[in-house]
Amino acid sequence: MRWFRSGAAGGPGVFSARRPRADRSPSEPVPSAEADPPPAPPENTVSQTPLARRTVLRSLAGAGVIALGATACAADAEADDPADPATAPSGAPGQPSAAPTEPPAAPARGRRLGGEWEKHERTFMAWPASENVWGGQIGAVRKDIAEVARAVGQREPVVLLVRPGQEATARNACGSDVELLSVPVDDLWARDTVPVFVEEGGKVKGVDFNFSGWGGKQEHTNDARIARAVLDKYGIERVETPLTAEGGSFETDGQGTLMVTESSVVNDNRNPGRTRDQVEEELKRALGVSRVIWLAGVRGKDITDAHVDCLARFAAPGVVFLDRAFPGTPADVWSRSADQARSVLAEAVDATGRKLKVVEIGQPDPDKITGRGDSFVSSYMNFYIGNKGVYLPLFGDPRADDHAQDVFRDHFPGREIVPLGIDTIASGGGGIHCATHDQPAG
Repeated sequence: MRWFRSGAAGGPGVFSARRPRADRSPSEPVPSAEADPPPAPPENTVSQTPLARRTVLRSLAGAGVIALGATACAADAEADDPADPATAPSGAPGQPSAAPTEPPAAPARGRRLGGEWEKHERTFMAWPASENVWGGQIGAVRKDIAEVARAVGQREPVVLLVRPGQEATARNACGSDVELLSVPVDDLWARDTVPVFVEEGGKVKGVDFNFSGWGGKQEHTNDARIARAVLDKYGIERVETPLTAEGGSFETDGQGTLMVTESSVVNDNRNPGRTRDQVEEELKRALGVSRVIWLAGVRGKDITDAHVDCLARFAAPGVVFLDRAFPGTPADVWSRSADQARSVLAEAVDATGRKLKVVEIGQPDPDKITGRGDSFVSSYMNFYIGNKGVYLPLFGDPRADDHAQDVFRDHFPGREIVPLGIDTIASGGGGIHCATHDQPAG
């Protein structure tokens, strides 16, 4: 659970980020997943109400343990359950949009958001910078990040963003295969802070989505500048957009289709006053996509408002992996979010008009996972596709871990499947995908 702590990096009014609550053992009671979330923070302020990146946990009846994790990587004044696509009004998640209230922006001609499986120039990551953010977990989370960086760095170039003065520690942990770029950072979530790269006119450009600490929920002074710093360093043209969003909100097939959780983008804590239609038109312009598949997501239950990259991912054009709760787990907002996504994807077509094949991958047995924490993410969806490998988490349930790896081998026959133990990253509410960001080859 993320708790408010004065004296954290950036001064008072800052959350300690993505940490499991240290004062509750796994056998103690868990707060209700249906409790009302805190109100949205005032504009230009950082909320002081404790909110985890992932606060929703499941309890197994009679087991006396917490089933850690959920179905989306994910604050509003209201925490909405996903809309039922069968009864939702026009414009609701999974339904056709109503007529735009403003003239739509013209799509960018020739602009394209590529699939993650396409060739990368490099992978960006960020070094966990502050004990005020991770507390006693700083050493463990750095070990996890180093393991991911070394694994990816064996197969493609990795650039690790490192706060000045921490280069020696990062170099010792990550080895010589990882390039270090000295730049002020707040936290490790490169997926959300690095620009979203597109291709246009034979060049790579970077869309700066105005990172705001997930709607003002966490100190982000340094992380808000990372997009510009990266673009300036590599001489990449910056694409401006009025939208505020994070890279974890977007998932593409590289052929003009975008999957988005509505809760994380059409949200007044990021884009106040904008309708879904207005957001969609700007996404089409900024990213060069032609079809947007809206999944409802979940509002106010974690710091990201349910990013798509722990719920549903493209494995190839026309093929979507979808998270599924462990059998027998009591229903909650996250399992209902996955149910809603399943219904939407069953009826959806991509930008080419093709129906989607949905492959569900079940979560591990919560009694067997090795990680703990109020924000722990036990979804296999937060994988990363590299040039020569696919990197996915190990959770400690041999049957579920092996099954997930088998599914990935079937769908990525030309890449090595690389399972990694990332319990501390997962305890902070994220995963391998959240900690990496691909730049396409130009």
